[in-house]
Amino acid sequence: MFDKILIANRGEIALRVIRACREMGIASVAVHSTADSDAMHVRMADESVCIGPNSSAESYLSIPALVAACEITGAQAIHPGYGFLSENATFVQVLEDHGITFIGPSAAHIRIMGDKITAKETAKNLGIPVVPGSDGGVPDYETAKRVAAEIGYPVIIKATAGGGGRGMKVAQNEEALEIAFRTARSEAKAAFGNDEVYMEKYLQKPRHIEVQVFGDGKGRAVHLGERDCSLQRRHQKVFEEAPGPCITPEQRARIGGICADAMAELQYSGAGTIEFLFEDGEFYFIEMNTRLQVEHPVTEAIFSVDLVREQIRVAAGLPMEFRQEDLTIRGAAIEVRINAEKLPNFSPCPGKITQYHAPGGLGVRMDSALYDGYKIPPYYDSLIGKLIVHGRDRDEALARLSRALGELIVDGVDTTVPLFNALLAEPDIQKGDYSIHWLEKWLAKTFG
Repeated sequence: MFDKILIANRGEIALRVIRACREMGIASVAVHSTADSDAMHVRMADESVCIGPNSSAESYLSIPALVAACEITGAQAIHPGYGFLSENATFVQVLEDHGITFIGPSAAHIRIMGDKITAKETAKNLGIPVVPGSDGGVPDYETAKRVAAEIGYPVIIKATAGGGGRGMKVAQNEEALEIAFRTARSEAKAAFGNDEVYMEKYLQKPRHIEVQVFGDGKGRAVHLGERDCSLQRRHQKVFEEAPGPCITPEQRARIGGICADAMAELQYSGAGTIEFLFEDGEFYFIEMNTRLQVEHPVTEAIFSVDLVREQIRVAAGLPMEFRQEDLTIRGAAIEVRINAEKLPNFSPCPGKITQYHAPGGLGVRMDSALYDGYKIPPYYDSLIGKLIVHGRDRDEALARLSRALGELIVDGVDTTVPLFNALLAEPDIQKGDYSIHWLEKWLAKTFG
C-alpha cells in the first residue's frame, strides 16, 4: 500500500480523496494555485505544495509542476479526481516514466475512450449496444448527406474530440444538414484544434443513463448499477439519481452484465462510467468516462461502498473488496450540484462566503470545500458543493432532499439552490418522468 498520495485537484473532490486517505492511514499531499492558498483542501491535507499562479493551465494542468511536487514530497501515487488531468493519457505516461502510480486506468485505455470514434468502435466490438451512425469520421458534406439518408433524420453531428456540448449540432432534415455540419466542424476546430466530426441518429426523447463499472486490471470487473443523469442544462448534469426511476431490474442486470463483461475483457483497471442514451427500453452507447464521476456519491450511497478507497486499493495492486454477488441496491439516492451561479442566466458568481451551514441528519451528505469567510475564486468551475441524500425509496429521498435544501445556508453569493426547490415542486420530477430535453424546455417556459 502507498505511504503518501498527492491529489492533483482542488475543491470538494480533493477533500473527498484526502478523507479516504486518512481513513486508510495514508498521508496526503494537496497541491494548489496561488488563488487557492487558503482553500479547505490545503488546510485538510498533511502537506501542501503551491504549483503555480491562478491560471489552471499554469498550475493544476501543469504536468511538470505535479511531477516536481511528487518528487519534493515523496508521494508515490497521484489521484487525479475528475476534470483537469484525470483523462489525460500523456499525463499517465509521464507519471509511469517517473515511477509514480496513477490511480486510475492505463494510458492505453484512456486514449481508446478519449476519442469518440475509437470508443464507439471499441464498445461495438465488446458487445456494447451503440447508436446507429457513421463508421468513423465524416470528412465532407456529401458523405454527411449519404450517412443521414441511411440512418434517417433527425441526426446529430458531434466533434470526435468533443465534450461539454461543443461541436455538437442537430439537423432535423436535409435542408438543415449543411449548416449544422459546417458549424459543428467550425466549433470543433476552435474548441479542440480538431475539426473531425461523426454522425449519429438523434433520439427524440431519450434519458441519459450511465453504468458504473469497476475493474481490477486483471480480467475481473463488476457493475454497480446505473445513475439517471437526464436533467441537464447545455449538456451539463445538474441532478442525478440512482437507481434510475425508469430502469427495471431486468434491464439493469442485462446492461450491467454487458458492461462488466466488456471491462473484464478489456482488463480495465479502476472506476469508470459507461454512458448511454436510453429510449423505448433500449440502451445506446454515448461514451465512456475513464475516471471517477462528479455524481459517484449516489452509487456509494445505494451500495454502501467507498469507490475512492477501492480505486486506491486496486492501484496499489490489491484485489477488489467486492464481487458482483456482494453488490445489492439498498434504497434510492439523489445528488444536486450546488453552483455559485446567478439565476436565471446561470452566470458565475464568485465572491466571499459570509455564512455557511451544511445540512445534516439521517441520510444526508454534503460534499463541499466551503467555510465561513472563504472567497470563491473566479478562475475555476462554479461547482461549490454537492448535496446527496439517501432514503429507503425514491419518495423518501425526495422528501429528504427538500428538507436538506431548506437547512443549507450559503450567504454572500448566489447559488442554484432555488432551482432545485422549484424542480422538487414539479409533478414530472416527483414521478421521475423526464428526458434529457426536459430541463431546457422547463427553463425556457419558466424564465422565458
